[in-house]
Amino acid sequence: MKNQEPEKWRDTIDPYSLPLKKVKIEEVLGYPHAANQVFCVKGVQEGTEGYYYLKYAHHADANLKNETEILRQLHFPCTPEVVEYDAEEYRYEVTRQIDGRRLSVILEEAGLESGLDYMYEYGQALARLHCTVSSFPEAPHRRFHDIPELSHFEKIGMEDAYEWLTVNQPAQIHTCFVHGDFHYANLLWKDGHISGILDFELAGMGNREFDIAWALILRPGQKFMRTEKELREFIAGYMDVCSCDPALVRYYMVLIYTRFLKLGDEKYERFVREWIRGCCLCGQNERL
Repeated sequence: MKNQEPEKWRDTIDPYSLPLKKVKIEEVLGYPHAANQVFCVKGVQEGTEGYYYLKYAHHADANLKNETEILRQLHFPCTPEVVEYDAEEYRYEVTRQIDGRRLSVILEEAGLESGLDYMYEYGQALARLHCTVSSFPEAPHRRFHDIPELSHFEKIGMEDAYEWLTVNQPAQIHTCFVHGDFHYANLLWKDGHISGILDFELAGMGNREFDIAWALILRPGQKFMRTEKELREFIAGYMDVCSCDPALVRYYMVLIYTRFLKLGDEKYERFVREWIRGCCLCGQNERL
């Protein structure tokens, strides 16, 4: 079954021009929103018709090599099967399509603005992924891991947040296998359960609580995961599988939000400012 995907929304390469050896593209069915160029295609492999995702490295920070190598050694349910890839330059990879839809679409169709019923399993899934043991490489470092310069906080009028983040820097980082980009757009759901976990370009051994915080951040335009009840349900699901430090999760959420503040409209910026102040600057440290 093919998943519904957006129509073409930006200029792309011609996917038929790529030197694929195992899959012959018959039809491009959609163009999923992603930083890289992603094509949902119908193709033929060894005489059998099927549905695939073709990902092409579109930007300088693309890391298809890391994703391909992680997926080839990651034996975890609901993760993509790599069918073929560019073994020389890692410009592209082809994975078998996983049936399912994103939570944003499911909730919108149901007219819901809360994902509470999904949060427990959401948290459990990340915890189980964090428990994966193998000889994984170190996860790529990102600017989001670092406290921005003071000038950034002066520009957004939140110098108090800079002081709070600096004073309360974690003394220890809890390392485990992390996904690196575990948010709703990289999860597929079917029949009320997670059916697919996508996009492992940033995966590897990394900061456990930061990975949790990244999953809990409200993105611009996102209608769910904005309430404390949803966040706590996620954490409850996570801690049903393994432990984490909610105070550290809260710290990293503040850190990430200081970079996300200006990414949305005025309503989103107001939400982020209130969350930061309510979470740490006003002493309400019981969140999460």
